[in-house]
Amino acid sequence: MATTTMKLKPLLPVSPFPEQGTSSSPISRISYGLFTSLPIPHAAASQRPQVAVSVAFNPQGNFDLSLFDEDTDSTKAEPPMPPSEGRFEVVIDNDAVARLDLSPFQAATGMKSPSSVNPKDFLERRIGFTINYAREDPGDHRELSEFPDIRLWFVRLDAMYPWLPILLDWRAGELARYAAMLVPHQMNMRMGVVFNPEALELFVMNKVFVAYSWLKHHDIPVPKLRTKDMATMLGFGIGDELYDLIDKHPLPLSNQEEHV
Repeated sequence: MATTTMKLKPLLPVSPFPEQGTSSSPISRISYGLFTSLPIPHAAASQRPQVAVSVAFNPQGNFDLSLFDEDTDSTKAEPPMPPSEGRFEVVIDNDAVARLDLSPFQAATGMKSPSSVNPKDFLERRIGFTINYAREDPGDHRELSEFPDIRLWFVRLDAMYPWLPILLDWRAGELARYAAMLVPHQMNMRMGVVFNPEALELFVMNKVFVAYSWLKHHDIPVPKLRTKDMATMLGFGIGDELYDLIDKHPLPLSNQEEHV
C-alpha cells in the first residue's frame, strides 16, 4: 500500500542539527511577530541539546524574545502591538477562576454556546483577556501561566470552544498567552516562558485540525491561509499536504456544537 509522507516544518530549530561539515547558510534572524527563526551554531547546539520555542511573558502581555541567555548583543524583537481597537475584552478574576465560571467570557463575547458562534463576528474584532488575579501571598512572583487554577480555567474554556485560538488578538500577544496556559513549559529568568517543543507541536496541530474544519464549515474565506498564519505565530510552518489530506477525509464537527 502506498504511503504519504507529511512534513511539519518548525520555524524554530526543534529538530536535530546537521552533522559537522554540512554547509549551512549564514546566520540570519527573521521576525515572525512573536517568534524568530534563528539557525543555531554547532557550539551552542552542543550546550543545549533541546531547543524550545521561547517567549518572555508577563501579566501585561508584553513579550521579548531571546533564544540564548548570552545573546545580549542581538536586536530584540519588537513588542506586540497594542490591543486591537474594539476587540472583545474578557475580564476574569479570582472568583471566576475558583468556580471555573465561564460566564465572564460568555457575557463579553456573546458566545452562549459553541453552536451560536459565527466566526465572521469575531475575525475582525478579535478577543483578548484581562486577568485580575489577586495573589494570596504578595511575595508570590509566579507568572499567571504558572498558577494551576488559572490554567484549569483556560483548560475548561478551551474544551468548550476548541477553535478559540483562531479568534484571538494575535498581534497583541493573546495567542502566545493562551498557549502558555495550555502547553507545558518552564520559566527562565532570561528567556521567559520556554515551551516543551513536542507539546507545543501537538497543540498547534490540534488547533490547525479544529480551526480549519470549523472555518470551512462556516464558509469563511481562505481557511487554509488563516490556519497557516495561526501556526506561524507559534513558530510552525504547515505544508499544503496536510490540508489536502483533511479535505480528502473530512470529519463532522464535534457533537459539542450541536448539544452544548
